[in-house]
Amino acid sequence: MSANPGRELILHNTLGGRDEPFRPQDPERVTLYVCGPTVYNRVHVGNGRPVVVFDVLFRVLRELYGPEHVIYARNITDVDDKINKAAAENGEPIAALTERFTRAFHEDIAELGTLPPTLEPRATDHIQPMVELIERLIERGHAYPAEGHVLFDVTSYPDYGALSGRTLEDMQAGARVEVASYKRHPGDFVLWKPAAEGEPGWDSPWGYGRPGWHLECTAMIRSHLGAMIDIHGGGHDLVFPHHENEIAQGCAAEGCAEHGTHYARYWVHNGHVTIDGEKMSKSLGNFQLLHDLLQAYPGEVLRMALLSRHYRAPLNFSEDTLNQSRNALNGLYRVLRDHADVEPAPVNAAETPVFTALLDDLNTPGGITALHRLADALAAAGDAAERTRLKGELMAGAGLLGLLQQDPTAWFQGDGEDHELAAWVEERIAARQAARQNRDFATADAIRDELTARGIELEDTPEGTRWQRSGSVA
Repeated sequence: MSANPGRELILHNTLGGRDEPFRPQDPERVTLYVCGPTVYNRVHVGNGRPVVVFDVLFRVLRELYGPEHVIYARNITDVDDKINKAAAENGEPIAALTERFTRAFHEDIAELGTLPPTLEPRATDHIQPMVELIERLIERGHAYPAEGHVLFDVTSYPDYGALSGRTLEDMQAGARVEVASYKRHPGDFVLWKPAAEGEPGWDSPWGYGRPGWHLECTAMIRSHLGAMIDIHGGGHDLVFPHHENEIAQGCAAEGCAEHGTHYARYWVHNGHVTIDGEKMSKSLGNFQLLHDLLQAYPGEVLRMALLSRHYRAPLNFSEDTLNQSRNALNGLYRVLRDHADVEPAPVNAAETPVFTALLDDLNTPGGITALHRLADALAAAGDAAERTRLKGELMAGAGLLGLLQQDPTAWFQGDGEDHELAAWVEERIAARQAARQNRDFATADAIRDELTARGIELEDTPEGTRWQRSGSVA
């Protein structure tokens, strides 16, 4: 039973390309699966975006249905060609490399303030379920062995391409690489392949080998969540081929068409992270590791930056984005520090304007705007009871976004020079506002000029004056 009857979450479903009200198959057991990292290196900030986005979705679902009724699984891919290559280059055992980078992944995302998922299955712990899934696909006529491989026959699944909007004819016409001779159709994808000497492998009915990448998520979902789940999430780059292939495998194995079911009922994808407008990728060499960014910025600043744009929109990650996010947090924490003596009222997070914004397809920019409005109202409130209520709403709403979880005094002490600057800027903004209210525009203009000379840009908005650095501070 919903913990908040009458409140409805709207999600954009990639399958169909439209906004839909979210209605779980069982409100007592809401299931969410998100593709996790391939652990061959430290993750970059682009990998961090789905971690933060789906952490917010997890929080919203817990608020709607109760924490005990939501199961969030995020996998670890610990068998992959990239892992084999990295281990060989480093001269270390594959297991040691994957364990090291799994630990590094956990360390980095902990700094982003994320809740741990309910489950974190690893691919290498699910080889037998993968073998059993392949056997089922062969038995049902959807897969075939060939030259030590097993491949999925895409022509056997009539709805192949429904998620990405591609047709088999388009895929065949667009093929630009030589198609392996053992494939019946260029779009057929690998379920099992032989393991080369020195590579990890397992015995199977088709010889010593290892699973194809697309297979693992389907096997783990079936093992832990069931044949049909509520929400499947990940980055937009996974729509094709990975998620398209997952649907084909899952539905072909379970007979979705025959039983009127789905592999996943809602498909949710976050947009790319770009650097200067170009998609971030390791092959382009324009990626930034989370670990490196965390040496220069608090994790909460990175989290705010990753939530500053709607999750489906591309996010241009830059120093300006980070500085704007730091400034926004400085302003919010300053209000909390100034009202440290106010005891927040107990507030149901589902009754906050932040929650209302997030129900609209995880509108995190709207949620952040709601935080600023609550903070501005708290700063202006004269009545003690009103301050108590507003602080309670602010803290409850911030919890949904995973923000403002630190002690305000510690926040301003944590990054000395920058926070001292922030405090000075906020004081000058307050003096400028007082001068404007007194119609002393000469003084107000002089304060703006003073701030401009220090590299600070002001923006006057209906919610108050915001500021950001325009360049290096003199």
